[in-house]
Amino acid sequence: MPVRTAASRSQDPECAAEKLARALKHAELGFVLFFCSAEYPLEALGRALETAFCGIKVSGCTTAGEITPQGYDRGCVVAIGFDRRYFAVDCALVEDLERFDLLRAQRLVDQLLENCRARALASINEHSFALTLLDGLSSSEEQVLATLDAALGRIPSFGGSAGDDNRLAHTHVYAQGRFYARAAVVIMINTPLPFEVFSTHHLLPLEHKLVVTQADSESRRVLELNAMPAADAYAEMVGVAKAALGPKVFARHPMAVRLGDQHYIRSIQRVNEDASLSFYCAVENGIVLTAMRPAPLLHDLHQMLDSLHQRLGTPSLVIGCDCFLRRLELEALGELGQASQLLKRSRVVGFNTYGEQHHGMHVNQTFTGVAFGSLARYP
Repeated sequence: MPVRTAASRSQDPECAAEKLARALKHAELGFVLFFCSAEYPLEALGRALETAFCGIKVSGCTTAGEITPQGYDRGCVVAIGFDRRYFAVDCALVEDLERFDLLRAQRLVDQLLENCRARALASINEHSFALTLLDGLSSSEEQVLATLDAALGRIPSFGGSAGDDNRLAHTHVYAQGRFYARAAVVIMINTPLPFEVFSTHHLLPLEHKLVVTQADSESRRVLELNAMPAADAYAEMVGVAKAALGPKVFARHPMAVRLGDQHYIRSIQRVNEDASLSFYCAVENGIVLTAMRPAPLLHDLHQMLDSLHQRLGTPSLVIGCDCFLRRLELEALGELGQASQLLKRSRVVGFNTYGEQHHGMHVNQTFTGVAFGSLARYP
């Protein structure tokens, strides 16, 4: 197989890393990508992974839940091993997100592409994509992604924002042997295998709209909607008491910004003591937020995975960045087991995010990722 996957539920970092290494290591292993629960002692886990995969580049991030080869899970670590015969992979760490300008982005992209080009597996422009892992609490996603997208040009990109098991306190990305906060990892992958970068959501627009009349865009906090305290206006719109507002309500009653014919979800993170609302994505004064309603999530997921199968054949792997609010919705509906079976059959491995990235856009409540075609279609 061009890719191998493995997971461990051991809370001992060394045991977890050793189990992953036993499943993934072989003579042609070239790169390891992992997603782990924030419950792990991260410094110890980082050292254990470096020891277990000595001499092999390793990158990853913390999560708000994991997608293992068996479906959804929590409190574990899942990893993907890439065979160097089918994948040329290079990665770079971005520590100063606020100063990540176009010049820095272009230098980073050029260096990644040059390192992949040296392997000469396939045409760079037609057979490469970028995967971005970002600190999910940095508030810099939009600026970093727009800048990176400009530097990437026609090369597609996707990714996810790191989580911390819904604590909203500390999220981390991993590169160069350690975990970092307020940072990003950019991974360039070149492969001759057929692949498709995708994104889907199950949300439909309603007639109700709210105008942001006062916001602190730097902190992604909305103070007023329709000239009312933001939490009061939102609670009134969705028909619940303000005291009942929380992640499950936010998951079932999201809002979106319309750009052209598309609606881009702006999910609420929390209610603050001053009745303001903190969001996972950028918000600004004057934007119009459209109320959205969920269509059947399982139906949309099944259709999307089936369409990938039709275009690519049975996938060798799907890397999925799945918003943690979608998982909360599945749990509330009692459909998490059915969704896990769908993901397992389609060979999906990934994590639950605090936000997803698709072609330079930072969005919420989507299932975004890349699917690799079957080895049978390798030219």
